[in-house]
Amino acid sequence: MKKIYILSFLLSITICFAQKTNLKKADALFKNYSYADASKAYEEILQNIKSPSAQTLKNAADSYYFISDSRNALKWYRKLYEVQGNNLTDIYYLRYIQSMKAVMDYDEANRITKEYLDKKGDKNEINRYLIQKFQLDSLAKSKSLYQTKNLAINSTKSDFGTTYFQDKVVFTSARDTTKFSEKLYTWNNQPFLNLYVAERNPADASLFNETVFLPNVMSKYHEATATFDSSGKTIYYTTNIVKKNKLVVDETKTNNFQIVKGTLDGNKLENPQKVFFDSDEYSVGHPSLSEDGKWLFFASDMPGGIGESDLYVVKIAADGTMSSPQNLGPKINTIGNDVFPYFSKGMLYFSSDGHYGLGDLDIYESKFLSDGSFSDPKNLGSPINSNKDDFAYIIDKTGHAGYISSNREGGKGDDDIYSFTKGDPVCNQTISGMALDRKTKKPLTDVTIMGYNSFSDILGETKTNYEGKYALVVPCGKTVKMIAAKPNYSSDEKTVETTKENEGEIPNINFELSNYDDLVVKKKGVEKVDVNPIYFDYDKSAITPLAIEELTKVVFIMQKFPNIKIKIESHTDSRGKDAYNLKLSDSRAKSTRDYIISQNIDASRIESAIGYGESRLINKCKNGVKCTEEEYLLNRRSDFIIIQK
Repeated sequence: MKKIYILSFLLSITICFAQKTNLKKADALFKNYSYADASKAYEEILQNIKSPSAQTLKNAADSYYFISDSRNALKWYRKLYEVQGNNLTDIYYLRYIQSMKAVMDYDEANRITKEYLDKKGDKNEINRYLIQKFQLDSLAKSKSLYQTKNLAINSTKSDFGTTYFQDKVVFTSARDTTKFSEKLYTWNNQPFLNLYVAERNPADASLFNETVFLPNVMSKYHEATATFDSSGKTIYYTTNIVKKNKLVVDETKTNNFQIVKGTLDGNKLENPQKVFFDSDEYSVGHPSLSEDGKWLFFASDMPGGIGESDLYVVKIAADGTMSSPQNLGPKINTIGNDVFPYFSKGMLYFSSDGHYGLGDLDIYESKFLSDGSFSDPKNLGSPINSNKDDFAYIIDKTGHAGYISSNREGGKGDDDIYSFTKGDPVCNQTISGMALDRKTKKPLTDVTIMGYNSFSDILGETKTNYEGKYALVVPCGKTVKMIAAKPNYSSDEKTVETTKENEGEIPNINFELSNYDDLVVKKKGVEKVDVNPIYFDYDKSAITPLAIEELTKVVFIMQKFPNIKIKIESHTDSRGKDAYNLKLSDSRAKSTRDYIISQNIDASRIESAIGYGESRLINKCKNGVKCTEEEYLLNRRSDFIIIQK
């Protein structure tokens, strides 16, 4: 499928492949975009070259990659990786990884992906990978809303890119039914693409009685991927840039694509004209109008983009005036190819090989938000997506049926058109927020966030990213118990009531976790709960408000770290009789224990509560020694010694 979504075409139609070729000729084929022939040439040459250059390996791998021969592409990308290792550029890492996915080597693809992300050190990109991989893993565990079916209308060539036109469907095909069929596109040695229109059976979504669409403008080159306004009178479609029946090429001898707008009069196109952002120097294509005709989405490799091809949008005023193209930004666009946009009911559908999907192009959806941005793209999962190219998603007004295109295994041709049905979605909502260090208020990464229902069944699990942020998808209309946990930190809990709004979000559900090391003091190998002196009224053992303030710290650490066990030791200073101080401190130790137990702490977690009076002074202030009040205070202490954690 890569011959059209890459949006470039070289002026080269009749180059022949010689059986006895050499590297120079193979490079010429590659340079002329004759990838089907170039792949054969490189394959023959590389059998006899012991140490091929990195560029030769790139060309050989790319030749196969661009004609969707993933198995052979992977063979040469792997050789290139052996030669260059971590010096691979971003785009070659991407192609290497996508080729592995295309042959379903997912474990190895994930390993190389992590290696690549570590090399880049881009925390945003790492977070995007983790989120998208988690979403894919979740999709794999749940039942899909979609069912797909290959259509009888598909030919042995390439058929793709459906769009609704009145009660019919217009699609793109390389089938040999036109007077131009003797002309071959050297990229893949197939006929050039033309637009066709077919009848549609609403009962089973089958397509039939296909004929060439708008024969008065179909040329001997590519015409593809159309879109129509709601009246069916205005069309935008993709075509090669041609003047006087000849291809127009730029400085690199590349013929780019353009978008043409016109008015329909029956089966004829009237007043065809370029859109203002067409250029001989870059490609624009894959136009898609919103239902109200106010937005035109398209793909382009124009300068200033993020990747090989990006998605853009222009606003269309009532008089037809268009705004300047606006790049949809890094949330949508990637370093790879982002193509085939389709906008329906506030949802953008598009295909990408730069997000972390199942392989090659995957179809994603992204919700248009009230602030004018788009939500994080979500992979539609299997069976909409496969390990091959999946693209050109459209859906009808009911929201329950549509079409996709794919070159997946089991098809009839290069690319095939598939119909799909979509069931009603399960109502889900997103709970989001942050996890913070209770003491420093700084974000905590890798905090596990768990959601449970009323029966303690797990509803979902995720982790915070490097910014301490998380997003957890849970069912609508539930009481969700949220627990945040991290090793060596206290846990935190929240209870959240989800509503009935599908795809809604409940934000700012934040957690604070305490580092164990911030709650204890360590001295001579002994760990104690870090508390200030616990004050009692003179000659009393009853718990005072000041004592409660400190005992709350003890209760907190025992609640947050449920495995902790302690023993309590209370001490007095040397003033007063020894026997009296021993009895008073023991009463205070047991009052302290009783208070902690009253706060729903299991009594078995307190091994002992003993008063030692003045028998364990920690300074010189023994009987008969005069000391300051501050020195006496050091001996009036209660220790909460941790014996198990």
